[in-house]
This record gives sequence, structure tokens and C-alpha cells, in this order.
Amino acid sequence: MKKLVLSLFVVSALFQSCSSDDDGGSNEKNVEAPATYVFTRDGNSTVSFSGQTTRIQMADEIVSALKDNGSTEAQIDDMFAHVENGDDFLESGLNSSNKNVRSKVAASTDYYSANSTDSNAIKGDFDAWIAAQVDEVFPSWGDIASEGAAGAIQQASGTVRYVNAKGLEYNQAFAKGLIGGLMIDQILNNYLSDAVLDAGSNIENNDAEILDGSNAYTTMEHKWDEAYGYLYGNEENPDVPELNADQFLNKYLASVDGDSDFSGIADDIYDAFKLGRAAITEGEYSVRDEQVEILREKISLVPAVRAVYYLQAGKAGLASGDNGAAFHSLSEGYGFIYSLQFTRNNDTGEAYFSKSEVEVMLDTLMAGEGFWSVPDTTLDTMSGNIAAAFGFTVEEAAN
Repeated sequence: MKKLVLSLFVVSALFQSCSSDDDGGSNEKNVEAPATYVFTRDGNSTVSFSGQTTRIQMADEIVSALKDNGSTEAQIDDMFAHVENGDDFLESGLNSSNKNVRSKVAASTDYYSANSTDSNAIKGDFDAWIAAQVDEVFPSWGDIASEGAAGAIQQASGTVRYVNAKGLEYNQAFAKGLIGGLMIDQILNNYLSDAVLDAGSNIENNDAEILDGSNAYTTMEHKWDEAYGYLYGNEENPDVPELNADQFLNKYLASVDGDSDFSGIADDIYDAFKLGRAAITEGEYSVRDEQVEILREKISLVPAVRAVYYLQAGKAGLASGDNGAAFHSLSEGYGFIYSLQFTRNNDTGEAYFSKSEVEVMLDTLMAGEGFWSVPDTTLDTMSGNIAAAFGFTVEEAAN
């Protein structure tokens, strides 16, 4: 047993695995998950995901800039593709960072290392939303939106939204698109990928506790923690996440968990992260891989459930005559549909919906006059197709 303290308090064994040895026998070994996401070696924490925290915070400032009509396209572009020491953000620590958001969009090893065409096209979508917000929506900030004309539209609640000529909020497409294009893609298709976790001599080094340079962790441990960071990296105490700590995947996991039909999904994900990390420490890779499958299934549900939720909320808003609320919901739904191409189906190893299938759905929403004219039947059919692919019902997601 490696000399690693997982936590002062350890829950009872959650999983037991058997691995065959060279003689065909088995070596039973328990893997114990800690009560919280705390892992140490020689008294030092082995958990590190500062880069993920930085990108979440950068993304938050970019989305804020998209809602400020005083921003220029060049300013937002510079934030998105930040270079070290560029004066792009309010937080000085972000400015000094050599990280940026754009380079990690659609950049997973499994989906895009051999598919630069799609990766570049997806990055181009985000670039285009920035440009369109500045060129189409900002100049019409003081105008009243109408069918075929960008501008402001007020919800019955009094909240004002700013939409393009078809009713779409580009800032919502951008923000919800990042949930898939950055967070989900990096978690499921990059850091939790066999190609990343088991790259090179990672297994041998992890078994021998050969550390990553001067750091307290092995490379495999660190890759797992970086996946964790894209979900919990902006938490006040990431060891014990409370959710609603950012406006991206973290927030919407809380939303899905708050639906009684999906209650418990947040605990399932947190527990899988803890047990998988403990399994890496103990060199029990079959246990680790089973947790990866849980994470792929559960995290992929988040954009699917919210896509259906917002399509149905948009339908209800249109029926009530509250176009402002309807367009806001449909814009969020648009972004979550965009994120479906980054999900991971354990049965196929691919996304539940391909890039081309997602594009067909988005083109359908934007057909004609867009949200001004989208039929209820379109919203219902789309909702049903998404729900069926993930194994839940429209009613479960819509409440």
C-alpha cells in the first residue's frame, strides 16, 4: 500500500476490484474514497488545478464584456485569445497568466487532435458570436427589437434582453456553448481520456510514485485533478463543493440536481471524482475507468436536460406572449444544444449528437424569422429527440 494519506476521515470502502496477475490468479484490493477531495503526500497536497480556475474566471469576464455595449470587438477578442501580460482583464492575476480560453475550446485529445478542421470551425463560431454581438446588437442597444431587427426586448418581469434580428442573445450562445466547448470537452474527452491518463509512461510512473518534476503529484494524478478543476475550480472550497460557484457547468449541475427527477446527480459526480482519484493513488485502474464511465454519463446529461428545459420554457413564454422571456430561454437552449456535440456516449465513444446533427437543430431554430416564428411543434420534436437520446422524458426535464 502506498504511503498516501487520503483524508483524516475516510468513508468505508465504496468499490472492490479484482485484477488478474501473470499466473491467471486475482488480487483483491479495496479502494477507499475519502470523505472530501483531499489527497496528500508527505504532508503536502497533491491536488492542483490552478489553470482551470484561471480559465473559468477569464470566461466569466468575457461573458460580462459581451453584455457591455462599450466593449469593442478587439477588446473581447483579446480577452478570448489572451496572451501573457496582456492588459485584458480586471483581475491582474488573469492578465499575468499565460493561459487563455480560446486555445482550449474544442481542443480535446480524443475528439480534435486529429480533427483540426472541426476544431477550427468551432473556435470560429465563438469568434463569430463576438463579432456579431458588437456589429449587430451593440449598435441597436437603444432600439426596440422587432421581427427582423436587433435591439432590446423586455420580459414581463421587467428584465431587458438584447437580441439579434432573429431573437437570439449571442452572449447566451457564447456562455452556454463554452459549457460544452471548454468544460465538458476538456473533462470528458481530454483529461479523463485513456490517451491522456495513460500517455507515455504514466502508468509505470504512477505505480512507482515517480512525481511530475518538483511537484507533489504524479502526472496521472494531476490530469485527473485538472478534469476536476473544470467543474469545481471556482469554488471557495473545492474540496467540498457547494455548486453555483460560476455561471458555467458548475451552476447548471446544481440546476439539474435541483430537479427532483435528477436529484443525486451532483453527489454521483462528486463521488466518482473522489473514488477515481483514490483508485489512481492505489494503482487500481479498472476502478478508475469505471468512474470515468460514470462521469461521462452523468456530466453529459447536464446540457441535455437543460437544453430540453429551456426549449420547453421558451415554448411556454411564447404561448403567454412574453417574447422577452421566451427568447432568453430559447437563447440558452440554443447554447446548450451547441454543447451536445461535446458529450460522450459510453456505448459509442462519440458524442450523443454529432457536429452536423447539432448544426441541423440550430439551423432549424433560426429558420425563417428565428425565435419570432419558431413553431411549437419544432420545439417539441427537438425536445423529444434530445430526451430520447439520453434516456429521459421531456416532462422530467421540463419541470
